[in-house]
Amino acid sequence: MPAGGASPSGGDDEDKKRQMEEMRRTMLYQILDNSARERLARINMVKAEKARAVEDLLIRLAQSNQLRNKVSEQQLIDLLGQINQQEPSASQTRIVYNRRRFDDDSDEEYDL
Repeated sequence: MPAGGASPSGGDDEDKKRQMEEMRRTMLYQILDNSARERLARINMVKAEKARAVEDLLIRLAQSNQLRNKVSEQQLIDLLGQINQQEPSASQTRIVYNRRRFDDDSDEEYDL
């Protein structure tokens, strides 16, 4: 065991991980057309886990020969819609506005 405490295969694991990611990017490049790739990149900026799930699904579809042509942006949108319908409604994001009422203003405590 090395004196530094690090295993000698630590660099190999990182290299293997980088190679897997490069293969993944190459497959997605072959699967998606330019507009779909751009949309997926924008989704990745906002919701990385959802983008990763879509990428995984696309790769599985390609490996099982279910994709005949490159996936267009509209097909990607349809796929995202199907994925969103399958998710439970509890995970949907909601925005709630709590507005003050006119007569509930705490600044008017000092009437002059």
